[in-house]
This record gives sequence, C-alpha cells and structure tokens, in this order.
Amino acid sequence: MAAPKKGRSASAQSKPGRSLALILIAIVALTGGMFVSGHTTPRLGIDLAGGTSITLRAVPEDGNESAINKKNMDTAVDIMNRRVNGLGVSEAEVQTQGDRNIIVNIPKGTNSEEARQQVGTTAKLYFRPVLATEATGGPATSPSPSASTSGSASPSASGSEKASATPSASATTQGRAVTDALKADPTPSATPSGSASPSASPSASGGTTDDSKLQAQYAALDCSKAATRATAGDGAKPEESTVGCGENQGVWYKYLLGPAGVDGTEVDKAQAVYDTQSGAGWKVQMDFTSAGAKKFADITGKLAQNQSPQNQFGIVLDGEVVSSPYVSQSITGGNAEISGTFTQQEAESLGNILSYGALPLTFKEDSVTTVTAALGGEQLQAGLIAGAIGLALVVLYLLVYYRGLSFIAILSLLVSAALTYVIMSLLGPAIGFALNLPAVCGAIVAIGITADSFIVYFERVRDEIREGRSLRPAVERAWPRARRTILVSDFVSFLAAAVLFIVTVGKVQGFAFTLGLTTLLDVVVVFLFTKPLLTLMARRKFFASGHPWSGLDPKRLGARPPLRRTRRPAAPVETKEA
Repeated sequence: MAAPKKGRSASAQSKPGRSLALILIAIVALTGGMFVSGHTTPRLGIDLAGGTSITLRAVPEDGNESAINKKNMDTAVDIMNRRVNGLGVSEAEVQTQGDRNIIVNIPKGTNSEEARQQVGTTAKLYFRPVLATEATGGPATSPSPSASTSGSASPSASGSEKASATPSASATTQGRAVTDALKADPTPSATPSGSASPSASPSASGGTTDDSKLQAQYAALDCSKAATRATAGDGAKPEESTVGCGENQGVWYKYLLGPAGVDGTEVDKAQAVYDTQSGAGWKVQMDFTSAGAKKFADITGKLAQNQSPQNQFGIVLDGEVVSSPYVSQSITGGNAEISGTFTQQEAESLGNILSYGALPLTFKEDSVTTVTAALGGEQLQAGLIAGAIGLALVVLYLLVYYRGLSFIAILSLLVSAALTYVIMSLLGPAIGFALNLPAVCGAIVAIGITADSFIVYFERVRDEIREGRSLRPAVERAWPRARRTILVSDFVSFLAAAVLFIVTVGKVQGFAFTLGLTTLLDVVVVFLFTKPLLTLMARRKFFASGHPWSGLDPKRLGARPPLRRTRRPAAPVETKEA
C-alpha cells in the first residue's frame, strides 16, 4: 500500500504565518486606500441619510418593446441627471436598475414634488431660431470658440448643400457635446440686453419679441446661477418665444429664442459616425421624418437670410440650449450632419440628445419615498443597536460554549468586520454603493453566517479529539471535512444573494449585495485567518494540553482512550517430522 502524500499538508501546517501575513497586508492596504481616498465612512442611502428616492419604470409606446434597451435607458439617465443637477443637488444620483427601471436618489430632504416634476416628465426637444444671445454678466457678444476648425451642417448624402454651423452653447457640465466642433461665425454679434429685439423681421426669424414681458425676462436673466437656469423658459409653449441658457467653454450665455420650428419627435434618427472618407473625424448625422424634413428646410431657408446670431437655430432640450449651429442656405433632403472637431464621446452625446426626442419611451412612477434626515438618523441608530445586540449574543454564546476557542472566533469576527467596513467605504465612491437599512440587515445576518463557519470547524476538531487524537493532528484532520461543509454552506448563501440581487429592484438589492459580499469575506477569513490561527494556537501548551478553559478538554468532550496497537502473540509452530 502506497504511503500517503504528506508534503503539501506538512508545508501548510508549518507555515500558517504566511496566510496570516497575507490577510493582514490586505487589511492594511485597503485601510490605507480608504484614508487616501478621503472616504473613511460608508456612503449612506436615502433611508439613512434622509432624502427622496423615486423609482421610474420605462413603458414603451405602441407596444414597441425593443425601444427599452441599454442605449435608450442610458440616454434617459443622462437627461434626468441634467434635471436633477438643475435642482442644485450636488449629491444626487440617477442610475438604472434592471433593464427597465431608473432610480433617482436625491439626499438631504429635497422636496419630493419638485423632484418628481423634474424627472418624471418626458424630455422636450425643440429646434428654435436664435433671436439674440449674450454672455451672462459680460459684453453683448455671441460666444465663439477659439478654434477655427471649419464645420458644417449639411445633407450627409451628397454634401453639396453645405451650411456653416456655430456653437453658441458648448458642452454642459453633464457631458454634452462640445459644440465648438461646429464652425464658429467669424464675426458674431448680438444685441445688448437692453435692446433685445432682433433686427430681423419676425417672418425671417420665425417669431417676434414684441412682448415687453419677454424682453424684460431676457434682460434680467442671469444664467450663471443654477437656480435661474433650472427655471429658464419654464411654461413656454412650442409656438411661443422664450428664453434659455447654454454653456460654452465654462461660460454661460443667455438666449432669446423664437417659436419652435421643428419638434424633437420629428428627428427620425441621429447617430455619431466617423468620417473615414475625408478624415474630418467624428460627426453627428440627423435624419428627419417627412414632416420634419419640410419644416427643417423651411426654417433653415429663413435663417440663412439673416445676419448672426439670427441665422442660428438653437437645439433646446428642457429649456437648455445644448447647441446652436448657424446656416447659410436651406438644408433640404431630410438629412443633415454636424461635423468638426468632435471627440467620439462628444459626438455620441449630442447624437443621444437629438435622438431622445424621438424615443418611443415614457416613464411611469412606481414609488416615491421621502425620508427626513432625523428619521434616517434614528433608523441608522436602531440598525447599529440591533447589530450590536446580535454581535453581543454571538460572543456570549461563544464564550460560554467554546471558552478559549472563543478567542479565535472573536478575532475572526473582528477581522471580518474590519474588511466589510473598509470595502463598503471604498465601494461608495467606486461604484456608487450606498449603505441603506436593508444592507444593514444583511450585515447583521452575516454575523450569524460567519459564526456558523467557525462552529462547523470547531465541532469537527472536537469530534477528532473525541476519537482519541491529540490536538495538532485533530486540527489538520478536521479541516478537509469542515472546509467542504463551509464552502457548500457559503455557496448556497451566495447563490441566494445573487438570485435576490438579480430579480429584485430598489432597496432589497442592498440586502442582497451586502449578504453576498459578507459571504465571500467569510470564505476569505476562514481560509486565511481562522484556520492558520487555530494551527498556531494548537502549538501552545494551553490548548495542546487540553486545559479545562481551552474548550478542548478531552474529559469534558468525553474522549475515548487513545487506541494502542499491540502485537499479536506468535502462533505455535508445529514441527513436522521428515
């Protein structure tokens, strides 16, 4: 019979310090990263920090289920981010959950009605003629980019009817396309705020600004203030003139805009493409519906007859001018392109803006939850108290039943708690993880799961001692069977957490995520800390001798006397006669 292989097990027994050093180095590195990042506490969710949480569900129009896809959902999130940021909330977050849900979290008790009004309505995209524009707080000049790269807004099919385009409003802080990729008017000018009426006739510009109230509103508009930008143009109907704000190279400009010439829903398709033929880089191609193509040809024909800035049309999304190219002749054919010095991200962003008005998506409000900061603090305190009580009960049980072994279990629990805290603190800025009340519940449940792994191992060791073995062989012989049981148990817990995370939406995912994270950490702690530490402690006289307070006393465990092998007496040999 072949002798058992002892090399690997002997090496593992003799060098448990390597595993302990590895996990301690990991704890130190993660803790150092936490302090370096400046996020020393876990990010709290709405139910603990206070605020408003809105769950929106995407509903396709006319049964067009294919409209609910990642691209459209990401675009909707981008639009809603713009709206929430318009509230002046710096810590707000908008993110998708599942394939058709959007969660909007606005912390610190923001008014839920205002938040619902901002994010719960469908985005409105219009093409409006620019009647006047100027930098807020600066001279009455139209914004022009420093780059002189030429660009065009032209039919992409033939490219024969080219019309220059200028960016009166560049990328917003939310990542909109930098429209200085569009050709700047070399001699832009705008009327001062005191005389906001355009020089062009209403028929040429597409509207009139004779309304003194609108002129006064334009003169008083200060787009450098977030609160003002959020309300600029509110309540304006498509057939009415209005005001708006747009950003260019970090400077906000105000606009006086005529009635909408083209509705965003009349954009059939818009996408970013790379111009491989001329090497001009990224550009945005637009295709209009039949009705939109006629309207776009009409408005560009009228605008081409005017002087700057009244030869520009503003692409207005929810009251903000995201781009304002100018034209020099009518653009017909039902398609056009905006090209210049776009990066890929900028071109895709502008393409998404233009496409959003045509998306067959609406959103229905599933739930709105508003929690005050005081109530959130009370819930956090209650959760921490519950966790402390659960931990205290587990520690008390370990002390009474396992005595000296409880020292190893408590240290393992502390290591698991430290890893959980540090990782949660780092996951906040990394992936937006927020610790909510269900997540706290998941962490409390994890205390029992972690303690259960220690108990399984300790009981296996005790079983070996009951069989009459000494402690050091018992620790090593018990480990393979305990390891198998621990892995199976943790796999079931992790599988349940994964399924729960996938099939649920909202706060329940916080519970599932925390449960899955702590289950993985349980495996790490048991393998790299608990087992090596018990191996080291088995070499100490207190445990090896079976001290009554060690929790491994053979007498208390009812151990059998050690089996001793005795030689069989030799059988008498009978002599045979020859």
